[in-house]
Amino acid sequence: MKEVNKPKRMLRNFYLVALAVLLVLNMVIMPMIMNAQVKETDYGTFMTMTNEGNIGLVQIVETENYIMFTDKAEKQVYKTGIVNDPGLTERLHGAGANFSGEIIEQPGIFSQIIFNWVLPIAAFFLIGQLISKHMMKKMGGQNSMMFNMGKSNAKVYVHSSDGIKFADVAGEDEAKENLTEIVDYLHNPKKYEEIGAKMPKGLLLVGPPGTGKTMLAKAVAGEAGVPFFSMSGSEFVEMFVGMGASKVRDLFKQAKEKAPCIVFIDEIDAIGGKRSNGNMGGHDEREQTLNQLLTEMDGFEGNSGVVILAATNRPETLDPALTRPGRFDRRVPVELPDLKGREEILKVHAKKIKVEPNVDYTQIARMASGASGAELANIVNEAALRAVRAGRKAASQADLEESIETVIAGYQKKNAILTDKEKMVVAYHEIGHALVAAKQSNSAPVQKITIVPRTSGALGYTMQVDEGNHYLMTKEEIENKIATYTGGRVAEEIAVGSITTGASNDIEQATKLARAMITRFGMNDEFGMVAFETISNQYLGGDTALACSAETQTKIDEKVVGVVKEQYEKAKKIITENKRKLDQLAQYLYINETITGDEFMDILNQE
Repeated sequence: MKEVNKPKRMLRNFYLVALAVLLVLNMVIMPMIMNAQVKETDYGTFMTMTNEGNIGLVQIVETENYIMFTDKAEKQVYKTGIVNDPGLTERLHGAGANFSGEIIEQPGIFSQIIFNWVLPIAAFFLIGQLISKHMMKKMGGQNSMMFNMGKSNAKVYVHSSDGIKFADVAGEDEAKENLTEIVDYLHNPKKYEEIGAKMPKGLLLVGPPGTGKTMLAKAVAGEAGVPFFSMSGSEFVEMFVGMGASKVRDLFKQAKEKAPCIVFIDEIDAIGGKRSNGNMGGHDEREQTLNQLLTEMDGFEGNSGVVILAATNRPETLDPALTRPGRFDRRVPVELPDLKGREEILKVHAKKIKVEPNVDYTQIARMASGASGAELANIVNEAALRAVRAGRKAASQADLEESIETVIAGYQKKNAILTDKEKMVVAYHEIGHALVAAKQSNSAPVQKITIVPRTSGALGYTMQVDEGNHYLMTKEEIENKIATYTGGRVAEEIAVGSITTGASNDIEQATKLARAMITRFGMNDEFGMVAFETISNQYLGGDTALACSAETQTKIDEKVVGVVKEQYEKAKKIITENKRKLDQLAQYLYINETITGDEFMDILNQE
């Protein structure tokens, strides 16, 4: 499909019409006008007018054998041929004729070119430019859809946009190792050609949002020192059928011209989704764009010098034709960072702000368990903002810890005033969580307990921190976690004698864990190793879909209820046995509103 460029075509037509008008004007109309002004006559009429004294201006052009003259009033110009007449000059003097010839002088060739051609063409060109600017303004500017139909509009960065290198991307060592090979190939392609190795045509970066997929792609370009074409998958989607395919062609055409280079397509799932099987919607714009992308990737040779990178957090939705070997040959996971990775990321971002020298990044990394690279960057920035609000010149350990709480639970709610009764209930609730967690051997230690309301809606929370990386969970650990979730409700029931709505989130989390034990992890004797649920999107929330009969679902529900009840009774037993410590810790939290893990353990271990 040819690129549509209607405004330029209209402007070109305007110039053609203007040139045609100018040609007709100078070649036909102007000579006709000039000739109409000059009346040809015979020499006898010229002699008669001379004798009668009806002569005004006279010009004798001997080189071209004609005489130009006017009447006495100089209203009409006449032209006649020259005749051998020796006494002509004396008669003209006698008739009072003027030989100046000013008004009947014909312009020179140069003047004719300037006035008849150059100036009119310049005027038409200026008018055309004004019309063009007016049209572009009416249609939304130079970047409007009409002026860019069929163009990829890819952002081209030379040597990376922000000078990003692999050193700027921390916590993703495995991903960087995979991509380093690509950089080496772009630097030394002959090393690979000698052995006959071909580099992957495409690399697919997959992982949760905020893990640094886009930054890794820019770091590859920065390390390789080659042009970097960046485009989002949604930018290929157009309202006109065929425009997305045209943009794909234009993008790959530019890439071939600037090879070696890197083409990066962010959020490729916008155009790379699985094609439909039905007749309805089988030839829509998105599928045509995908088909063109598949064709272009097939057209690349392994040694073309063009490396295609793509990023997505929905790899399960991509079309199998796109992810097969020969197109996207290699899948590079960009997962959430581990403890060491989080520490490195924090240090990288901490270099951009002023931080006190005694900051323990390892402790901060432990507290920020499960955080992505983007969230860690936000934590560091929040710490800097908190230091500025406090009037300090550098961010402290307390700033970083508080910023973690801000990212997790929101800002402190200054205007939320709890009644004394509500405050005491919340204190017992949070101490219930902490007490059950501390009395179970496999639970993470308590880091902090607070009853300060947060903007997220939480009236308080208990922060638990794992000592190190935790990739696997045993059945006992999951059960202990469920028991910890129920601890808040149990503490309310025992200490206050009534239950409140404050445990809604605890109930949700406990139910989710109990159901996962049975339907996904196979931790039930009756069902065994049978999966009744599948995760539809592991990187975006992990939504699950049931795959069982209604009867089985009823049984699963009964098992879930049984698991939660069992752990509720276990938590009840722990708190009942430690009722005195529950009251003591709750009173301390009620007074101080926030206590640390060390303070909590000191009071708990006191005799």
